[in-house]
Amino acid sequence: MTVGIIGLGLIGASLAAAIHENTYDAVLGLDINENTMRAALGQRTIDGSLSQVNLALCDMILIALYPREAVKVLEEIAPYVKKGTIVLDCCGIKRPICATGKRLAAQYGFTFIGGHPMAGRECWGYESAKADLYRGASMILTPEPEEPKTILATVSEYFLSLGFGRITKVTAEEHDAIIACTSQLAHVLSSSYIRSDNAARHEGLSAGSFRDMTRVAALNERMWSEIFLDNKDNLLAEIDGLIRHLQDYRDAIAKDDREALDEMMRDSTHKRALYFHNQMI
Repeated sequence: MTVGIIGLGLIGASLAAAIHENTYDAVLGLDINENTMRAALGQRTIDGSLSQVNLALCDMILIALYPREAVKVLEEIAPYVKKGTIVLDCCGIKRPICATGKRLAAQYGFTFIGGHPMAGRECWGYESAKADLYRGASMILTPEPEEPKTILATVSEYFLSLGFGRITKVTAEEHDAIIACTSQLAHVLSSSYIRSDNAARHEGLSAGSFRDMTRVAALNERMWSEIFLDNKDNLLAEIDGLIRHLQDYRDAIAKDDREALDEMMRDSTHKRALYFHNQMI
């Protein structure tokens, strides 16, 4: 099989490396950065350059770009994708991309499935790519209800073969609502937390909690600001909920209400144990 990958940053280049490590498939890649292309070709991360001319050779096309650029590229490549090809994006927001992909797939005869590999690092770009980035990770798929089960099975088996630990299938709407909490809110909170004046004075006065809370404060601002804005309805709802919960703590502390504090912390401890199946990780 020939796989085309558009975008050779952390996500796309790691996919290319995983494909080479786990399959015999050929990988054609494309990135707007000429230095990235030279490195990817020179290091054999990809087997050749993807172009409008050889796009039709691809049996699967993976789009690993920022959301708005992914929509733009979908529009541009759609007329040149051969019928039956599976096209899948890897963006952290699904509704606008899936709407475009569904429309173009119906028009040109290829298959589009929204995707989101749930893996990353606190660094980005081609140089940060790893062949084992997805080992044990969840691959989210947001197929249309009418998608044939045989195609979904093929796609699922392929990503499992690359090292993913599980396949999660949800609607684009469910994805965006839940990811606003499990990913996007965490980045907003971490980024806000580290802006405290006292954070700069942490050396010798911090332990694992500080490091854990600030781990995802290292952000690719161009990508994350786009994701935040494209999912603003869900993310604003999560931020508002967080503000309410913080206000509950503030009120209890201001009133010296030990009983309220104990109850909130018992509740959070119980929920964490419940959500992680009683495994304190």
